Order: sequence, then C-alpha cells, then structure tokens
Amino acid sequence: MSSSNQTIAVRSGIESDQQFGAVTPPLYLSSNYTFADLEQPRQYDYSRSGNPTRDTLADTLAQLEAGCGGVITSSGMSAIYLVTHLCDKDDVIIAPHDCYGGTYRLLNSLAERGRFKVEFVDQGCDESIQQALQGKPKLIWIETPSNPLLRVVDIQNICELAGQDIIKVVDNTFLSPVLQQPLTLGADIVVHSTTKYINGHSDVVGGAVIAKEQALFEQLAWWANCIGVTGSPFDSFITSRGLRTLSVRMRQHQENTQKVIEYLQQQPLVKNIYYPGLESHPSHQIAKKQQLGFGAMLSFELEIKGANLRTFVNSLSLFSLAESLGGVESLICHPATMTHAAMDPAARLKAGISNSLLRLSVGIEDADDLVRDLDSAFQRCQIKVLQGEQHG
Repeated sequence: MSSSNQTIAVRSGIESDQQFGAVTPPLYLSSNYTFADLEQPRQYDYSRSGNPTRDTLADTLAQLEAGCGGVITSSGMSAIYLVTHLCDKDDVIIAPHDCYGGTYRLLNSLAERGRFKVEFVDQGCDESIQQALQGKPKLIWIETPSNPLLRVVDIQNICELAGQDIIKVVDNTFLSPVLQQPLTLGADIVVHSTTKYINGHSDVVGGAVIAKEQALFEQLAWWANCIGVTGSPFDSFITSRGLRTLSVRMRQHQENTQKVIEYLQQQPLVKNIYYPGLESHPSHQIAKKQQLGFGAMLSFELEIKGANLRTFVNSLSLFSLAESLGGVESLICHPATMTHAAMDPAARLKAGISNSLLRLSVGIEDADDLVRDLDSAFQRCQIKVLQGEQHG
C-alpha cells in the first residue's frame, strides 16, 4: 500500500525498535560498532561511514523525493561541496547567475583553485542554456525558486535540454519535497539545506543529497565518507523529529504568506514584490505547473532608502533580523549585506539584488499579528518620509 508524503514523514522510524518496542526510534550516538568476528563487520562499523539514526533520516528523505538513496551531511554547504566531487578538474559546471550567495562563493572559489570550471548563466533563458551546453558541461546546477528573488525556472525543460549525459542537480531547499519533487521532473540529484524547512525549528544545521539512481548514490556515499562531511547522529535525530511535522507546517507557512502578500500589495511604500504565487510574477505559470504550492519565501523592494530602510527593519518585533529561513519563526533579511554579501557588487547587480531588497521567511505565528507588525513598521517609515518632506 502506497502512502502520502505526509504519512511517510510522520511515520519515519516509528516502531523500528526491536529491543524494547519504543514507538519513536532510539538515538544511536555510538561512534563505533563491534565486529561479529575477525573480518566480519556488522552493518555498521564506524559512524562516519554509517549510522542507524542518520540512515533513518536519509531513507525517509529519499522516499519523499522519490529517490533511491540519500546522504545526510553536516550542513547545506557541505551537501553542495559533496556534489562537486562528482567533477574533475577539466569538467564544467553550469550554475545560475542568481544562485544563493554561499553557492556562488563555493563554486567560484573552487573554480579559481582549479578544481573544475564554472559558468554562471541566466537559466530562465533557453538560448543562454543552449549556448552554455555547447561547452559539454559535466553538471548543471539548478536552483528554483531562486534566492532571494524567487525566480522560477522550468526544471523539466532544462533537464531535457541537458540530456542524459549531464548530471542535473536541483537545490530544493525553498520548497521541500512537500511542494516540489525535482527527481520526478528529470533531475538526477536533489540537494537540501535541512537546516531550513525540513528541520523547521532553527536549532540544527544540516544538509542532504538524494540521488535518483543507485550508481550516483554510491558515488556520493563513497565521497561523503572519504571527505568526512556526514552529519552527526544527534543532528539527524532532531531533524527527523522536525521532519514529522513538515506537511502541517508548510500549510500554515503558506496560509500566512498569502495574508502577508495581500497586505504588501496594498502598501504604497512597496515598489516590487517577488513571489511566484502572484499571477503577475513572470514565472507564475511554470511554478503552477511544477510546484504543489508557492512556498513561504518572498522578497520585496521598498521605495525608501538608507535610514528609512533601517527604521523599517528596526521597527519590526515579530520578524527577526537574521539569516537562514524555513523555521517556525518569521525572519527578515537584507540580502545585499547578509546572505549575498559574499558576491561582489557587480555580480549582485547582474543578479538583480538591489540595496532596497528585503527577504521574508514567513513563519507560523498568527497571521494577523504578522500583518499588524508590518503595518506598524510601515507607519513609522511614512512618518519619517513626511518629516523629511517637511524639512526639505
């Protein structure tokens, strides 16, 4: 009998304890395991190579993403770093020109050291992708929706353009397997920062790499053990606990986001809103086709500058000024000086990240409270604008 993703996530590891019959799975903290006899290792021998608690999380995420196997890593960045080990020094990686700042920094820095070659292209443009594909890349990195401008690219189309010989990797962090399943759209690998929605409580840093086919999974598992990026058992245990509520959290996240969007649309100090759920969003139809929901991340640009932007951010009490995303609490971020500070100004400008751009990770607090908090901050800014006009 097949189960829904919600059921798979909730039942992760439940009733697996054969020794005492514990309902929830035990936490295996042991760093090593005895051999049954000389030259007879058991299923597990050393925790960097394999751990029951970590495997429970990996197996569940593989099921949720319709993959054959997964590797749990120590962070989202180590997940990305792991995938780069599929490439040799003369191989080319195609990546989005507007990818997450940490991804840009890692790929660019490793390319500068001769680990591989990287080309950043606008993946929303078929012509740009086809031109880049002429260089016979080994791997294409896809991030949709993008961070922080929520651009959406057609996963199935890009995978078809790339063909069978190129490894197609999708960062699915913003949506989670509840709202998007790239492996069913033609991707070979899915990457997550499990720090975000999968854990959902901003108390664990972790990552995951899920492969569609066994051969790729075995390569990834070998490299993860070799370079030592596998996640800790305790972090995996906490992440599995967070994963069990992923579906219900995502429903509330999205419901709150809709109310926040409706408010921002009426706010005169908001110049642009970036959210794929809006029919005016350039990629709305693509998002509607390949996603099961529009998520809880959005960005917007303000008509106000400098001191007034600072006033707006500092006037909020229910949106914490912090990096990261996907937790139950609401966050606000200034990408130019926070998440994308690693990009040089020219690269940020090319990616469309302005100094007036703010990114929201909408949490699961009461939606009316969130709207009132935003409204209070905008009112303070409007007062400052009026005062400035009077003094001008």
